[in-house]
Amino acid sequence: MTSKEITVLLEDKQEQLTKRIVAIEADFHKGRPQDFAEQVTETENDGVLDEIHHEAKLELTLVKLALIRLAEGLYGYCSECDEPINRDRLSALPYTTKCINCAL
Repeated sequence: MTSKEITVLLEDKQEQLTKRIVAIEADFHKGRPQDFAEQVTETENDGVLDEIHHEAKLELTLVKLALIRLAEGLYGYCSECDEPINRDRLSALPYTTKCINCAL
């Protein structure tokens, strides 16, 4: 994969995650129903949404860091041992900063 293709992939992922985060935050700010049973369901859903929100923000941070590493010429190299990260690993996790050995 070329540097340009990786940039496009990461920027698309960044856009998707940003949209997801905005949608979740909008849901958190909307009013709650008057019906008690619906309020209970909404409260349970908030717990799930909160976890999804947290994971999306974490993933967005990793994507942004990957874009920085790409711009600095460090993308594709392990941040721990400086060895190249396996292409299959980068395909599965394009924002990873560690080779499989250092990630374990």
